[in-house]
Amino acid sequence: MRGYFGIGVERVSNPMNVGSLFRTAHAFGASFVFSVAGAYNRHEGGYADTSSAVRNLPLHEFENAGALALPRDCALVAVELDEDAVELPSFRHPRCAAYVFGAERGGLSVELLELAEHVVRIPTCFSVNLAVAGAIVMYDRLLSSGRFAGRPVVPGGPVEPVEPHEFGDPVWARKARRRAADKD
Repeated sequence: MRGYFGIGVERVSNPMNVGSLFRTAHAFGASFVFSVAGAYNRHEGGYADTSSAVRNLPLHEFENAGALALPRDCALVAVELDEDAVELPSFRHPRCAAYVFGAERGGLSVELLELAEHVVRIPTCFSVNLAVAGAIVMYDRLLSSGRFAGRPVVPGGPVEPVEPHEFGDPVWARKARRRAADKD
């Protein structure tokens, strides 16, 4: 899959939840993890983060939402239980994205929601555990990447193999522009 993604939290105080989320992010191939307005206690979170995600991925810690700095062209995607948010199954994931989750009881701050380019909602009746929410979003991103064969029509039916990608001849920009200019 082209692009990258990062996983972050805002104002989350339970290091075990954050450790579990960061471990899941590591398993799904996140490029970085981050924390906003709450320092991540690596020692306590390490009990849940058995993959040592913060030793294998960059961990960025920001004092508040205003200090949040993401790579150029990286879309901030807020995951929030909000009626106006796009439901996750209908959301097209950006090629480069940073997903941010809030505390289970308090959600994301107004300041962070205003910074977000997208706000998505997992279609549940109530808030789920932080690491569970993160896993659902990352799994949806993986599924939507198109790298997998379609599901069979009937349960237990045959799975068709994914067509291997075929690389064409290289396209050289200068030659393509010359050909286009010659046609005019």
